[in-house]
Amino acid sequence: MYLLFEETGKFLAGRVLSEADTSAQVELDSGKRVKVKAASILLKFDKPEPAQLMAAAQTVASGIELEMAWEFAPEDEFGFAELARDYFSAQATLPEQAGMLLALFEAPHYFRRAGRGRFRKASADILAQALAAIEKKKLIAQQIQDWVKQLGEGICPPPIRDQLYKILFKPDKNAPEYKAVVEASRATHLGPLDLLIKAGAIDSPYQFHWRRFLLENFPKGTGFARLEAPLISDDLPLSSARAFSIDDSATTEIDDALSVQGLGSGSVLLGIHIAAPGLAIQPGSAIDQLGRGRLSTVYMPGYKITMLPDEVVQKYTLMAGCDCPAVSLYVTLDETTLEIKSSETRLERVHIGANLRHDQLDTVVTTDWLEDPDFMHQIDPQPLLHKREQLSFLYRLAKELKARREVVRGKPENFNRPDYNYRLVGNNAAEPNGSEQVQISIRQRGAPLDLIVSEAMILANSTWGGWMAELGVPGIYRSQASMLPGVKVRMSTRALPHAGIGVKCYAWSSSPLRRYTDLVNQWQIIACARYGKTAALAAPFKPKDAELFSIISSFEAAYFAYNGFQNAMERFWILKYVQQQGITDVEATLFKDNLVRADWLPLVLPVAGAQGLPRGARVRVRLGDIDLVSLDIHGTVIERLDAEPASGSGEQLDEEIDDDSIAGPIAIAMDVNESDPAAGPASPGDHPAP
Repeated sequence: MYLLFEETGKFLAGRVLSEADTSAQVELDSGKRVKVKAASILLKFDKPEPAQLMAAAQTVASGIELEMAWEFAPEDEFGFAELARDYFSAQATLPEQAGMLLALFEAPHYFRRAGRGRFRKASADILAQALAAIEKKKLIAQQIQDWVKQLGEGICPPPIRDQLYKILFKPDKNAPEYKAVVEASRATHLGPLDLLIKAGAIDSPYQFHWRRFLLENFPKGTGFARLEAPLISDDLPLSSARAFSIDDSATTEIDDALSVQGLGSGSVLLGIHIAAPGLAIQPGSAIDQLGRGRLSTVYMPGYKITMLPDEVVQKYTLMAGCDCPAVSLYVTLDETTLEIKSSETRLERVHIGANLRHDQLDTVVTTDWLEDPDFMHQIDPQPLLHKREQLSFLYRLAKELKARREVVRGKPENFNRPDYNYRLVGNNAAEPNGSEQVQISIRQRGAPLDLIVSEAMILANSTWGGWMAELGVPGIYRSQASMLPGVKVRMSTRALPHAGIGVKCYAWSSSPLRRYTDLVNQWQIIACARYGKTAALAAPFKPKDAELFSIISSFEAAYFAYNGFQNAMERFWILKYVQQQGITDVEATLFKDNLVRADWLPLVLPVAGAQGLPRGARVRVRLGDIDLVSLDIHGTVIERLDAEPASGSGEQLDEEIDDDSIAGPIAIAMDVNESDPAAGPASPGDHPAP
């Protein structure tokens, strides 16, 4: 005797070895023996053989018209054998009964299971919906196959083009567009990106990078909801200082200014004045939530995404001609020795006499002009003449502060490589589209105006960081245990030394309009200024506050993403510049393995033919093809330009290597060590390039 039974959702048949009231021992064709419960037995038969029955049942099942079977089925629950007798005949054969069982089981949209071998037919409405879903699934499957064929032929279907960035970077793996790309990628043995490039899906490399960044970091867009910036209600005293800011011409978020009083008296009062949005914006407010969502202004050549709306920024920016609320650090100095005698923090209004623009004044405010009172350019801007004495003092102070830090660092800061300014020409729209003509100009790192501002901000950030620690008020600090390779800058709530800068502690506080950590620290500094020794009780963030750790974690992730995007966009415009200028070869310096850095372009690239050359060797490199999507370019060494390795290249080049990030096919030259705010404006620091 044989049995047809169900086991774990499968129908099997085998020979009965023994049988009891509740179960039977059955041997399958494979020789395997199984114990079958009586409730699982659906048919008993003597012939045909189990394999023959199952083959015949499959043939019968494939010929059953499900719609007709559904019509024949009773409204109440029924068994498969009953429906077989109604569908075929009252003498339905064993294969017909088994075939009906298989057909019913495999058509859940027509019949739902009501027990072992028992079914109930679906209602007309549910059946209609199920059939429509099946038809839709078939159409989608056919559409996927059509798209796969087009992609294989080098054609990108419009629906896939529309979903391009989502498919590549944030895919819905159930979406037909994604499935088509995956299947076509397998069929053509191309990576998804290479496949889509070959199919012409990416017609603008710039948009590829831009829209990818927006998808990952600004999925809801870069616009702002309309918000009303609260006014500063504090009755602030007016300072006697007359301050001025130093920024790039495109900077709208002017959040720091300087003043000098008492020159010639022997004791000079240096004022470092920071815009004070923290006096009006409160933690938890709508504007605070907006700033915490973005965490920093995003910079790139020709464009920026601000942390706060422009109408909010303009309420607190240090605009020339205005008496602006500020958090001011006053440092009393010996005019001769530049020894710091004392410091004091005040909440006040400061008159901003001028917004100086370094890109307009770098050629005038030179070392000679600052250090030699008799030195005169052919044309000296009149507005600067009365500030010459102040700027000269500030430059002398900046050099001294830098020298003191370098003693702590153990070695001088490296300003040998220049900074580069990017200017886009040819598009009047606010947002670049990638077709602009790019102009790249050189600006020597550590120029006098840069040094003046960066040293003043380091002084403020380190002084305020130490003050908060003395009063037991937590802040957000940046620290670096040592300058050994691999020791990274870390953020924490503890006032620890920063070896890279050479200060006892360092808390970003000087850019509250552009960086959320600075706004948080400003709230804490304001509490220190108002409450002194009891500030720890009144400050918005208390010691070990979990919110501070959450802010640090979010900021680090955003800072990394924003910095990476800025570097990628600079890399894009460097390669665009090479294309536009028709540059075929460059002079470069070998600095690591097969990597070279162009001498007069912010370009790092791998080269062939550098084997055996020492680090520091100067070479001429023939440039290869440029890929603006992967931001990739290779070169070949065609000539050695020097006979010997660069003198003293070892230590200096080691420091430079730490500044470069070469990851995968996208080689990005990071010309600024982010641990060092004095290094210049290439990253979102105190004075980033807008």
